[in-house]
Amino acid sequence: MTLLWVRRDLRCFDNPALSQAVANGCRYALYISTVNQWRIHNESPIKLDFIRRHLHQMAIDLSQYGIALLHLSATNFTEQGIFLLNFCREHQIQQVLANSEPECNERERDLSLLESGLNIEFFDCDVIAPRGRILNQSGEMFKVFTPFKKVWLKHMRECGAECIGRPVQTDYLGQTQIVDPRDDLSLSTFCLKADTQVKGAVSSHWPLADKVMEKIVPRFLNNKVVEYAAQRDFPAIKGTSGLSPYLAIGALSARTLYQQILHRYPQLIEDVNHPAFAWLNELIWRDFYKHLLFHYPRLSKRSPFQQKYENTQWPGKRADFDAWSKGETGYPLVDAAMRQLITTGWMHNRLRMVVASFLTKHLLVDWRLGEQFFMSHLIDGDFSANNGGWQWAASTGCDAQPYFRVFNPILQSQKFDQNGDFIRKYLPELADIPNKHIHFPHEYMALQGLSQHYWPPLVEHKTARLRAIAFYKGQ
Repeated sequence: MTLLWVRRDLRCFDNPALSQAVANGCRYALYISTVNQWRIHNESPIKLDFIRRHLHQMAIDLSQYGIALLHLSATNFTEQGIFLLNFCREHQIQQVLANSEPECNERERDLSLLESGLNIEFFDCDVIAPRGRILNQSGEMFKVFTPFKKVWLKHMRECGAECIGRPVQTDYLGQTQIVDPRDDLSLSTFCLKADTQVKGAVSSHWPLADKVMEKIVPRFLNNKVVEYAAQRDFPAIKGTSGLSPYLAIGALSARTLYQQILHRYPQLIEDVNHPAFAWLNELIWRDFYKHLLFHYPRLSKRSPFQQKYENTQWPGKRADFDAWSKGETGYPLVDAAMRQLITTGWMHNRLRMVVASFLTKHLLVDWRLGEQFFMSHLIDGDFSANNGGWQWAASTGCDAQPYFRVFNPILQSQKFDQNGDFIRKYLPELADIPNKHIHFPHEYMALQGLSQHYWPPLVEHKTARLRAIAFYKGQ
């Protein structure tokens, strides 16, 4: 008997563990939710709802291979491991197949299961270039992105990306009928328990991954990817792919996306100046952060990559963090971005950099608070990318922006939301402010007697910038 352990791999296409399971004649797949672990890892309600919807679909898809997807509800990873071991003993499972999870807690859980004697085989499915293959001449992980990218491209030119399609469906007529071992395991009635705080989360405006692969991905790659470099920084227009939530839960494969863009633009692997390369570059950044997490497990424990910041005492005020988290900083682009996150569970990538820079440098708040806040709200919360992005903004990470680079939120607003369209969408209190004043409206609103309708700025930009530079110099 073989068991497929479903984890962060909610797809049938390019799922090596599933392909092996089908080849082995597997009849059961098991998903074990971990309520308390989700809380500890700050998983957002909207992301958990997104997982729930894709699990329903995966149950349907797996049934086509004669595999019943079952559900157990555990509290944490320790109990999850116990439940898995008990299930295997009860149902005489001789082999478990699963796709790897690289984070520290997940790796410790998997190592413990191996040490217990469980026959479990892991596969790699969440990166394009295999972990441990992209190394410098000393055999170590790169600490700068650009040389990593060069070796990554060289590896892909030489080896390509092996992408496993859907397993071949088999006619199961005449075989033993599949019966769930206990009625309460059936995923046909699967739901995340109320205490996971999913209630009220809305992910339904995000279509399921099969529809995305069928319609959205081809449309983006055929029509929009060549405009990605020119449009991706403008939050008022839909210039990004919108695929990050699917990658975060494993509903889409990064290798598949890589193959598809190379199929349309084979010159990308050689021509980094091609307009479509900007999007491929984002996939390489994704690999970069996942490879970093593999080589530096301490990052999973929210340790700064640059260890000189390990014991930094961030002087930021809790009240300033609270104002930032509510979108009440007095800087319209920052506030509109935070309102977008709070109300939709997603934030435009340019704005993620702006608000992270504002929190860590204008307000000198510990980047880890921002990282946790993002994870607790984002539908596309991916620990490696979120951690890497926050450490980049805070200048504590690998190949991070220099500490003296402090985004000016007013200039960012003028450059990327020139007419204030994005600001007005999420800050209706500024709907009638003229374009000329929308980016920092306080003087205009004071003259019009409207100051009570918008928050005063928490800090003055020039003063905050000089304070940030002095603070970082002292570390």
